[in-house]
Amino acid sequence: MQVVRDQQLDGLRAVAVTMVLYAHFFAADGSHWGHLGVRLFFVLSGFLITRLLLDARDAARFEPSTALKSFYARRALRIFPPYFAVLAAVFLLDLERSTEVMAWHGLYLSNFWYALQNEWSPWVLCHTWSLSIEEQFYLVWPLVVLLLPRRSIAGVCIGVIVCSLVYRFYWPFTGTPSLARDLLPPASMDALAVGALLAARPSWRVAWPRWAELSWIPLSIASFALVWLKPVPMTPVIAWLAWIGLEVVPLLPLAMLVGNCSKGIVGIAGRVVALSPVAALGRISYGVYLFHAVVLAVVVQAQPFIPVNVTDQGVGRFVVAGALTLMLASASWILFEKPLNGLKRHFPYVRPEGAAGPVTAVPRVRPDEALQTPPLR
Repeated sequence: MQVVRDQQLDGLRAVAVTMVLYAHFFAADGSHWGHLGVRLFFVLSGFLITRLLLDARDAARFEPSTALKSFYARRALRIFPPYFAVLAAVFLLDLERSTEVMAWHGLYLSNFWYALQNEWSPWVLCHTWSLSIEEQFYLVWPLVVLLLPRRSIAGVCIGVIVCSLVYRFYWPFTGTPSLARDLLPPASMDALAVGALLAARPSWRVAWPRWAELSWIPLSIASFALVWLKPVPMTPVIAWLAWIGLEVVPLLPLAMLVGNCSKGIVGIAGRVVALSPVAALGRISYGVYLFHAVVLAVVVQAQPFIPVNVTDQGVGRFVVAGALTLMLASASWILFEKPLNGLKRHFPYVRPEGAAGPVTAVPRVRPDEALQTPPLR
């Protein structure tokens, strides 16, 4: 059953990254799907990171300093090598003159760069805004989970969600929305905090509150309606309302989707999301997300040598750029990322008792959540 649960969470990663590829490779007006995919990634990250840290905290030999050092070391092993390899490739190829702004991306400040410029330039690295958001989250959140009183964590999550909502009410007074509306940290912390709240309240995944059971279906229908909404001329206030709806309305359905998959869902949906090819795509989803924009930039430059149209959104671009992205991400996972992940064993979250070697202690399993944390992306 544990394997099925892990596969279903990997399957959700596959769903999220597929929505991003659909938006960037196929549909000219599919940006809402791509943004929803990123929001799903945020909910997953907030949930998995918080659950992992809480499991470490529940261990008998928990030490905050050991857990913190191990967290940052393990995150660095997982995230930094492929990320900086991509930056190096873009720098050497000087795609879209990216060398001029490489310091922003190297310091994980991409979201601030694009917000300050108010335009997606250079586009080849525009997707790194969400990776910057996650890194900014990783800097602070482990301190909250590991150092604050345990009973306070859920309240902090709710406070972050409320602050994010308050942030959104600022925008009607700006006249015209800008990229900062989407890219500054408060615009995404609600999704990360929703996932964290899901981990801090494990009882919700055993029996959802009545209000959640009653509202998730209408909220899901409203979310799909907002995602399919075609771009039309809007006044700034109407655009702000539509943006709030797209950002806030899907949060509960996404959280329930993550929570249900974390304990294993049954039926056709559960079997589909746990299929081996789907789970495999989820395992390499970080590489797929990281490489896809760079692959697209190279493919578009190579259009004279490609017999199908890859310059414009459509089937040709989706097949060619998508296939090359999957091949590159698969090779990166097998040859580069997976071996580096093996080094995590040297950084246990809990100091082994009387052990000279780095053996990871198994945290106590909460009675309402008899499963271990699945692999993080």
